[in-house]
Amino acid sequence: MSATGVAPRESKTTRDWTKGSVFGNLLLLSWPMVIMEGLWSVSQVVDMIWVGRLGAVSMAGVGMANIVVMLVMSVDMGLLVGVRAMIARHMGAGDLRAASHVAGQAVLLAASWGVIVTLLGVLLARPVLGLFHLEGDVLREGVAYTQVLFAGWASMELLIFGLYSLQASGDTLTPMIVEAAIRSVHLALCPFLVMGWWLFPQLGVRGAALSNVIAQVLGAVTVVWILFGGRGRLRPVVRDLVFAPRIVWRILKIGVPALVMNLQSSAGSIALVGLIVSFGTLAVASHSVASRLEMFLLVPGMGLGAGAGVLVGHNLGAGRPARASRGAWLAVGIVEAFMLAWCLAILLFAEAVFGVFSRDPELVRLGADFLRIAAVSYLVVALSAVLQNCIAGAGDTLPNMIISIAGVWVVQLPLAFALSRFTSLGVYGVRWAMVAAVVATATAYTAYFWTGRWKSKAV
Repeated sequence: MSATGVAPRESKTTRDWTKGSVFGNLLLLSWPMVIMEGLWSVSQVVDMIWVGRLGAVSMAGVGMANIVVMLVMSVDMGLLVGVRAMIARHMGAGDLRAASHVAGQAVLLAASWGVIVTLLGVLLARPVLGLFHLEGDVLREGVAYTQVLFAGWASMELLIFGLYSLQASGDTLTPMIVEAAIRSVHLALCPFLVMGWWLFPQLGVRGAALSNVIAQVLGAVTVVWILFGGRGRLRPVVRDLVFAPRIVWRILKIGVPALVMNLQSSAGSIALVGLIVSFGTLAVASHSVASRLEMFLLVPGMGLGAGAGVLVGHNLGAGRPARASRGAWLAVGIVEAFMLAWCLAILLFAEAVFGVFSRDPELVRLGADFLRIAAVSYLVVALSAVLQNCIAGAGDTLPNMIISIAGVWVVQLPLAFALSRFTSLGVYGVRWAMVAAVVATATAYTAYFWTGRWKSKAV
C-alpha cells in the first residue's frame, strides 16, 4: 500500500526499483531508455542525411536552426528535471497519488509553455537566425526549417513531458514503444517530403521539419491518452490539471538551476558557432553534422545516465542512499566501456562515417578531423553523462549549474577564442576547446558526487 492508502497496480511495465539487484535494476530500467534515446538520435541523423542530399547550404541552415531549437529545448529539460525528481521521489516513497498529481501539473506546464514557444518561434525565427550574420541562402534554409518545426511545438512539449513523466515513475518500456512508433512514422515520411517522391511535394528542409511535426502530434495524442486513460503506472485525473501553485513552485525550485544550466550551455553553443561561422560554410556544416553524430554516440550515456538518475530518485525516496550511489557508479562503468569502443571506431573510420552525409571531399575531410578530436573526450565523458543525471535525479541541481557555467564560460569559450584566433590551429582550436571543457566538467562532477552531499537533498 502507498502512503496514501492506494496500492499501485502491478504489471509487466512496473517494478519496485528499491529492491533486488542494483545491477539488474539498472539494466532493466535503462535499456528501454537507451533504445528511446537512440531512436531519437537516429531520426535526427537520418534527417541530416536526407538534408545533405540538398547540399552544404541546406545542411548548414538546418544545423544553425537546430542551435536555436536546442536553446528552447534546454528550457524544457530544465523544467523536466524538477518533474522527474519529484515523481521519482514520490514513487520511491510509495505515494502514487502525489506522483500522479505532479504528472498532471507537468502536462499543464507543457501545454502552456508549448503555446508560447509556438507563437514566438514562428514570429522570431528570421530575426533570431539573422543575428548569426549567415550567408543569404543559409539563412533562408534555416528560417524555413525553424518556422515549420515551431509551428507544431505544442505537441512536442506534451510528448516529452508525458514520456519523461512515465519514465520517472519507473515505467520505461511504454515511452520506448511510443517513441519507436512515432519515429517509424517520422523516418518513413522524411525522404518523401524532403525529396518529393511519389505523390508528395518536394518540400526540401521544410519536409524534414514537417515529418518531425506529424510524428510529434501522433505521439502527443498517444501519451496523453496513456496518462489520463489509466493505461500507465501514473494515474492523473482531470482535476490534476488545475493550477497548483505549491507543486509548480517545487518543480521550479528544483528545475530553475537546471534550466539556467541548459540555457547557458545552449548560449555557449551559439557563441561557439559564432566563432566557427567566420571559417565558412564548410566549417559550419562539418560542425553541425559532427554535433548530431556525437549525440548518437552519447546515446548509451544519456540512456544509462537517465536510468541511473531515476534509480537514484526512487532509492532516495525509499531511504536507501547506498543503493542509489552503487547504481550510479555501475552506470559509469558500463558507459565508459561503450565510449572506449566508440573512440576506437571513430579513430579508425571517421571518413567512412562522415561520408554517409556528404560526397564533398573537403567536407568529409574536415568533418572527420572534427570527429577524431572529439574522440579524445570520450575517454572521460561517461563521468559527466551519468553523474550529472544522478545528481539531478536527487533534486540537487545547483551544483550542476555551477559546474556547467564554469565549464562553458571559464574553460570552453575563452579557450576556443584563444586557440582559434591566436594559434595556428584555426577552427580546430574550437573543437579542442570543447574537449578541454568535457575533461574539466567530468572532473568536477566526479569530485562533487564523491562528497555525497546530494544524498541529503530534500525535494
